[in-house]
Amino acid sequence: DYRSFDTSEKKEAYIDQMFKMNGVTQSQWDTSLSWYSDRIDLYLRMNDSVKSRLKRAQSTLEAEIAQANIQQSGMHEAVYSASYIPKNFSFVSLDIKRDRLRFKLDSTEISENLTDSIFSFDYSVLGFKPSSVYSLSSLVTLVYSDTVIYNPQEITENITYSTSIAKYINSDTLKQIFGYIQLENPTDINPNIQLYNISMGDK
Repeated sequence: DYRSFDTSEKKEAYIDQMFKMNGVTQSQWDTSLSWYSDRIDLYLRMNDSVKSRLKRAQSTLEAEIAQANIQQSGMHEAVYSASYIPKNFSFVSLDIKRDRLRFKLDSTEISENLTDSIFSFDYSVLGFKPSSVYSLSSLVTLVYSDTVIYNPQEITENITYSTSIAKYINSDTLKQIFGYIQLENPTDINPNIQLYNISMGDK
């Protein structure tokens, strides 16, 4: 945490530690910077390469964290009620392939658990890569007394997706919520896609 290095002495001590860990002296560092300052194109290419490696390492770490959270949740979703929405979900868990996460909330569950008139269904995606082989999508269906609203979402990148939900529209009351996030994958190749921070709650 950079806030821990709130004095110049702490910052210098940290920099000295990094030099020692990598077998580099301050003089060598300064000479290297001077050399690259005259070859800025080479420096920019090297910098882009380093950023790419760090980004890949971060993605790998995030995937491992998400997988650990999923495994900690333990029990298979079949033991829960249809309204249960796990915080994390993997399309491959304990070597069992799964093609969708689904849920269903009735009027009692909506009334008791979703107190605000406006809330949202949210989830984040990790490990998705554009592919002509598989596709990932979600659908949230809102059933009111006299109206049904469909909210489809095509998943195309690793971001957080959100569907806004109104408990009341034009004096009509929300009676049921049906939803799923589905992976269509005709191959046996595991794309290792993770869903995390899944929630149905206040917007």
